Amino acid sequence: MSTPAAAVSAPHVTVVLPCYNEQDHVMDEIERIVKSLDASGYTYELLCVDDASTDGTLRVLQEALLLYPQVRLLPFRRNGGSGTVRRIGTQQARGEIVVWTDADMSYPNERIPELVRILDEDPSIDQVVGARTSEEGSHKALRVPAKWFIRKFAEMLSNSRIPDLNSGLRAFRRSVALPYLRLLPPGFSCVTTITLAFLSNQHDIRYVPIDYAKRAGKSKFRFVRDAYRYLLQVLRMVMYFNPLKVLMPIALTLLGLAVAKGVFDMVVHPVRFASNTVLLFVTGLIIAVMGLLADLIVRSRDDY
Repeated sequence: MSTPAAAVSAPHVTVVLPCYNEQDHVMDEIERIVKSLDASGYTYELLCVDDASTDGTLRVLQEALLLYPQVRLLPFRRNGGSGTVRRIGTQQARGEIVVWTDADMSYPNERIPELVRILDEDPSIDQVVGARTSEEGSHKALRVPAKWFIRKFAEMLSNSRIPDLNSGLRAFRRSVALPYLRLLPPGFSCVTTITLAFLSNQHDIRYVPIDYAKRAGKSKFRFVRDAYRYLLQVLRMVMYFNPLKVLMPIALTLLGLAVAKGVFDMVVHPVRFASNTVLLFVTGLIIAVMGLLADLIVRSRDDY
């Protein structure tokens, strides 16, 4: 890791900036972030992580080191994915407040000080998320309904209103996030994970509406693969923190069907239950027991 001369005291804010093949615009993004934070009066560092780019991104970041003393550079030798970048970046952060954003010019990074200020002014809030008011990504016709469905599914399972489940612009308290970093997957669904981890453990999140611009450069998002991972990660996180929320409705539905089918069997042919009635009942009972055992395991953990 290359680290320029920096202030002796730790900064208040660390901005983690994943960079993968962003050579044409990453310097503009760095300038925008530095300008806004300089004007805010916050002490900060900008941790730029080069995720083994195959273009000239690393060279541009090395130039930024010479221009901006607040920039730190962490180059990866192999591509780890945005989740890996954000996890390691947060672990390496020296600031009390960590900000996640992207280097593709899509997020209004000039509003980063606003997100930090909300955390500073209200100690009851642990994360502030920039909730996008529009969708400008690739495969828009497919992304909008798919993201709506996944978001509603997450809201149902978490009992929380979530205006934007996977926004890449967010600020949070590093001390609160540290226990959950090991749960982050390597891909894009890391932002979904950190949202659900906070909500599932009663950490308050505030959503701030933001504009979302068309990204610069080529998108790394793959619709089928990444949409599937988002949905799977939502399910995994709720199972990790509240398995009864997933398993008990399934168990009760099967048990209810078994009882109804049993009544029907007794009316049609008394003293004999059909084999599918018994199968429904046993399956529902097994799932209910699994849910209760999983809930006991979750409640006995002392991780957090």
